Amino acid sequence: MSIFLPVNTSYCLEQICESNFQKLLRLIPDLSDIKEAAIGLAASQTTLYLEVIEETPYTKTVELSHCFSNNTNELMAPAVIIRVYLDARLAEVLSDHARARVARVFPDPRKSRDIMNYKWRLNYFLQKWLDHCLGKNYQFSSKHPRLPDVTRMER
Repeated sequence: MSIFLPVNTSYCLEQICESNFQKLLRLIPDLSDIKEAAIGLAASQTTLYLEVIEETPYTKTVELSHCFSNNTNELMAPAVIIRVYLDARLAEVLSDHARARVARVFPDPRKSRDIMNYKWRLNYFLQKWLDHCLGKNYQFSSKHPRLPDVTRMER
């Protein structure tokens, strides 16, 4: 996929995080009620897995992933760690299976343009993946989710 970077990355990043929040809630309507895990099923599609990593009064950090193999010991991909800001109605990708967290890649906070561009790519990917998942009509349930026992990506 070619790199697409908007002229005003900061403004567009905020817009995409708002859009991703709305899409995530359309995909997982009871997201705020899920305490541990949930699975998403769609006809003739691989299962989506949602795991709650951390929860505070105003945020929820989750990992959303697919497992494209019957061997659940394989890496889940894509595996995206998302921080959901419930009060601000934003969803921001912290990292994915192919890219580390921003602070690890850019330890120098003075590289704000590089940091913003990196965050843009992570969140743009999430937007496209959520569009794909919404198009497949996944239905999520937190009742008795059977999450695979896999090696999780480094958080």
